[in-house]
Amino acid sequence: MIYYSGIKAIKDAAERARTIAGLKALRPALTAQIPAKSTNDTLLLATWNIRELDAGRYGPRSDESYYFIAEILSRFDLVAVQELRQSLYPLQRLQRILGSWWDFIVTDVTLGTSGNSERMAYLYDRRKVSFTGLAAELVLPKKPGATTEPLQFARSPYVAGFRAGWAYLTLLTAHIYYGKSVAVDPRRLQEITDFAQTTAKNAEKYSTAPQYEPGKVSDPGNLIMLGDFNIFSREDVTLQAITDAGFVVPAELQQLPGSNVARNKHYDQIAYYRKLSKMSTTGRAGIFNFYEHVYRDEAAYATVRKGRGSSFNEWRTYQMSDHLPMWIEFSVDDSEAYLDGLQ
Repeated sequence: MIYYSGIKAIKDAAERARTIAGLKALRPALTAQIPAKSTNDTLLLATWNIRELDAGRYGPRSDESYYFIAEILSRFDLVAVQELRQSLYPLQRLQRILGSWWDFIVTDVTLGTSGNSERMAYLYDRRKVSFTGLAAELVLPKKPGATTEPLQFARSPYVAGFRAGWAYLTLLTAHIYYGKSVAVDPRRLQEITDFAQTTAKNAEKYSTAPQYEPGKVSDPGNLIMLGDFNIFSREDVTLQAITDAGFVVPAELQQLPGSNVARNKHYDQIAYYRKLSKMSTTGRAGIFNFYEHVYRDEAAYATVRKGRGSSFNEWRTYQMSDHLPMWIEFSVDDSEAYLDGLQ
């Protein structure tokens, strides 16, 4: 449930009507394709690159797009968001629509030309998910014997710790360098390799699971990388760099089409390190194609787009996105295993 009351304040009657019609189209589609949120049993984890949120290249996002994005976000418990821009207004606006039980944590603005002035964030439903205190940006260390500093990420990956049910999760979200429009850009491959190998090598340091005695090794928790890796195909060495480091792409995600609008590129990924602790996949995952339900009628936006130089299909990606949200469901109720261990 989200707050729809603000729809009454949309002054343009046509936009208000489109917002209502779009939500009425989205809601049953989301219900049909995404499992219902549970109180304790499951975690719905998602990643979504929401294009230039909100740079305003073709004007700021409309009220209706905010309601459509919020409706989609509301169906998950924890979402990694990439490609935010300097203003925090979009996150704050979405939080207000989603409800007071939602919260977010966010990076600072990435400086430098290759970083594109972007932020990354985690949005989470506090009724299911709690933030455990870890929040950091990954910086590559200088290798032993090296005489120069390593080339850092164009946008530093964002690390944060959470708890859901019995499970402790350390999420690492990234928006990997794109570069040339080819399957294997050298810098893109290097960033993915450095990201995967560095986090794998230091995996035990990222756990935020409780330590009950000084010096005692805690539960390793669950180290999960997710975000926009700009991977073209599952057969590319860019994905192999992730799996070679020990990360596992769940089988249910490997069966999905691409997460770009054309559904032919596997830009977005979710992978966990080696094995899961106190949680397991349920076999349910997906990519939600919102364009099957909203921003379909070009004629309905003729007035809104007047003076905008882009095509309708390009323009609408700056209202919604050029990426589709990817999600996976985990079971986070480990009660039976714990009770069995007491025998």
